[in-house]
Amino acid sequence: MELHQLRYFVAVARTRNFSRAAERCRVAQPSLSQQIIKLEEELGERLFERTKRTVALTPAGEIFRAHAERVLDEVELAGESVREVSGMQRGRVVLGALPTVAPYYLPARLRAFSEAFPGTEVVVHEDTTDALVRATMGKEIDLALLSLPVERAGLATEEFFEEPLLVAMPAGHRLASRRALTLDDLAEEPFILMQEGHCLAGQALQFCRLNGFAPRVSFRSAQIETVLAFVAEGWGVSIVPEMARKPDVQGVRYRALGGMKRSIGIVHREARPLSRAARTLVEFLRGRKK
Repeated sequence: MELHQLRYFVAVARTRNFSRAAERCRVAQPSLSQQIIKLEEELGERLFERTKRTVALTPAGEIFRAHAERVLDEVELAGESVREVSGMQRGRVVLGALPTVAPYYLPARLRAFSEAFPGTEVVVHEDTTDALVRATMGKEIDLALLSLPVERAGLATEEFFEEPLLVAMPAGHRLASRRALTLDDLAEEPFILMQEGHCLAGQALQFCRLNGFAPRVSFRSAQIETVLAFVAEGWGVSIVPEMARKPDVQGVRYRALGGMKRSIGIVHREARPLSRAARTLVEFLRGRKK
């Protein structure tokens, strides 16, 4: 049994697709498939049920996956431990982040981190909260910047900072002359929100419902920039994080929203200690929260 066979097996188990697993492992699909077959022959059990459209783990595959992941974790930790003893400041961190956080919070901080630790590579993966949680638990990413709380067994969390939420409205809106607003002021307004699955949209809807009304949603987008563009054109109002505020966006005014905030924090798997590179990144970001 070879380590690369375990890596190929785990990649297929996570992606449920031989082609994507081969891309992830940077190997030709026929070679990956052949190694999986050899592994099955050695074990004397089929690990996957294969059809034209789906790939699923067999009961034996489910059992073997837990052991294979544990072996690969131990091998990775062994290498990290050796590098730590030798004082090597090298490594790779896959950092997940929300699309409502990544473009505003990370660029300057990761540039500074790269200058301070040039031997550590940071790869950023943007997605929704649910997808990032699954990727963290599935060991596809090392840690993630999310809006807390995140209720998932097996995850360790650390709050980094709280951030005010603002109302974005057209420059000529009837409420634009007011310095601060409450949700009651917005009860009759059309809302422009992030697409379903984005926690910012869920938070906005929850705030409104707790305030006694269901907002009328006129448009949704996966990008805050698009949301703000529609606000500028008068389609409605939106709730956006303070870090996304862009004074140079013409036609948009921002107002405080009655103490509404979101909490941003780091999450990672409890079952596995962070690598030295990941710990260094967390410590660096912790020192530059805002």
